[in-house]
Amino acid sequence: MPRARPGDGYEELFTAHFWGLVRLATLLGADDAEDVVQDAFVRLHRRRRALRDQNAALAYLRSSVCNASRSRLRHLRMARRRHAQLAAPQDARSAEHEVVRDEDVRALLAAVADLPGRQREVLVLRYWLDLSERETAATLGIAPGTVKAHAARAIAALGRRLKDEEAT
Repeated sequence: MPRARPGDGYEELFTAHFWGLVRLATLLGADDAEDVVQDAFVRLHRRRRALRDQNAALAYLRSSVCNASRSRLRHLRMARRRHAQLAAPQDARSAEHEVVRDEDVRALLAAVADLPGRQREVLVLRYWLDLSERETAATLGIAPGTVKAHAARAIAALGRRLKDEEAT
């Protein structure tokens, strides 16, 4: 495998974007976000000469993180189903974790986690990473109009859920 060379921009890209991509993977639900991002950088490193546009490396990384997070979530769902069949589910959160997050944040994160995957991805990319509709569409491989539709549906669903929780 070719090694990164000084001046090729790979180390700078890693330094500038690693932790932001880890946060992206975390918000998309990856349980091992750092591994997801490290794998994305390894794939980029192996393919960096094949990129038609070297300026597209960050978009490639974002797409890789989104795809890998989606894949990990599918795998986790299957593993949890198998586990649930064998044992009663247990709450794995620590007391410290619960103290750190206040009730409003927990409610919002739970509502976001319950959204369909594509809607969750659109919200995270558009409003957390502050990508444009066009950048979000390119990252997810969908049309900009589809980004608008997913964002509108997700925001409406979040509003309904949070309003319902306030009423109870």
